[in-house]
Amino acid sequence: MMGLKGLARAVSVAALVSFAMAAPAAAQDAAAFYKGKTVKFIVGLGVGGGFDAYARMIQPYLSKELDATVIVENQPGAGGLLALNQMFAGQADGTRLLIVNGTPAALGQLLEQDNIRYDLTKADHLGVISAYPWMWLVGKHTGMKTVADAQQPGRKIRWGGTGPSDGPADGAAITCEVLKLDCQIVLGYKSSGDIALAMERGEMDGLYLSDSSAANYVKSGQAVALASMGRERSALLPDVPTVFEQTKLNADQEWWLDFRANLNDLGRILITTPGTPPDRIAFLRAAVKRALTNPDLIAEGAKSQRMVEYQPPEKALEITRKVLSGITPEQKAHLRTVIFKNR
Repeated sequence: MMGLKGLARAVSVAALVSFAMAAPAAAQDAAAFYKGKTVKFIVGLGVGGGFDAYARMIQPYLSKELDATVIVENQPGAGGLLALNQMFAGQADGTRLLIVNGTPAALGQLLEQDNIRYDLTKADHLGVISAYPWMWLVGKHTGMKTVADAQQPGRKIRWGGTGPSDGPADGAAITCEVLKLDCQIVLGYKSSGDIALAMERGEMDGLYLSDSSAANYVKSGQAVALASMGRERSALLPDVPTVFEQTKLNADQEWWLDFRANLNDLGRILITTPGTPPDRIAFLRAAVKRALTNPDLIAEGAKSQRMVEYQPPEKALEITRKVLSGITPEQKAHLRTVIFKNR
């Protein structure tokens, strides 16, 4: 007769065998589910911007890894937050992926905006495409070349944005507050590409955006890079000094610029609909990792100055929690005032 210890050992072995058999079966089920399916790769901004360019660059690699037809679909609105809201309300079957601008998404949640219907800490994260420093661009028509030029008495700067916490607009708002600039922030553009065109036409003066997009606009002659907005210079625009190098700042000013720069660590995030079956989440995460670490994709991104530097989904969640909990109620109230006052 088998003793209690022997019985327990037998049960444990049986459980392990059952788990070992179930894991490959789940993977096979998920792979079979995606084979031949149409998967929507959603961009919450218009065609022509940096996020759209990233999605279209990644699309064929992801399609190959999923063995599915991946199509890019643009759903502009509220600086990408409308698409994020819709993702959280959608059917949880894993057939929709969303490239999220982590900076405005976290900021919108932090500000507790009325139109927020998501929680980044509860998203099914698939990985980070890249994180990047942000730059301050100006139109060539402004004649500005340094931060000191922007601080000249009588200078008024018009900035473009898609939504109040979209990245370009909130970055502009914090920059104007910290440096005591006379600013107007105009919302309603569909993408950073549209803002860049408006700046080239002389309708807008300034644009706050990622260094990968900034480098393309500077290289094409559409704009002038005034400053890198973090502590370190951009690797893509190494000759452009940081705002910290160009002007003397007090401790409070430094805190605000550092806070905004820290938001950038969230970078470009990939998520799917919360509640998607675990086997499909595991399959998607593995496929995303293979796609984003593909040497051909990395080389293609480097060639077009759209860097791909994969980070695992756990890292995105860790940074999200840190950003959302690292500000006092008083600082949050001040932030709300700053973001919404230059409209």
